[in-house]
Amino acid sequence: MELVAIVAALALLEYAYFGAQVSRARGRYGVKAPATTGHELFDRHYRVQQNTAEQLVMFLPALYLFAVYVSAPIAALLGLGFVLGRALYGRGYVADPERRGPGFIVGFAATAILLLGGLAGAVVAAL
Repeated sequence: MELVAIVAALALLEYAYFGAQVSRARGRYGVKAPATTGHELFDRHYRVQQNTAEQLVMFLPALYLFAVYVSAPIAALLGLGFVLGRALYGRGYVADPERRGPGFIVGFAATAILLLGGLAGAVVAAL
């Protein structure tokens, strides 16, 4: 389970990094708080952070469900896929929103496998 905890921490650190990028973009592009729009590049950084928060709500519980009911090492490996997918998503979205797709697919696929696998494992354990 230690590997799973490390991956969960990496995902949260990545989210914190995205938050720092929003703060940096806010200053660079003159978007005063509490505004959440104002300059296209600020908006892109903000959307990366917000979309990542939305994804973490599913990813973190799914990561632990899979680890408990299926396999912790495989959960950690899939979790790294999520973290990599989010990095690709962020880089692509900031460069050009049309380039966000591959990273989104990688991260979402990892979450879907974790969630469905964790559910299946829990169902089997309950029987």
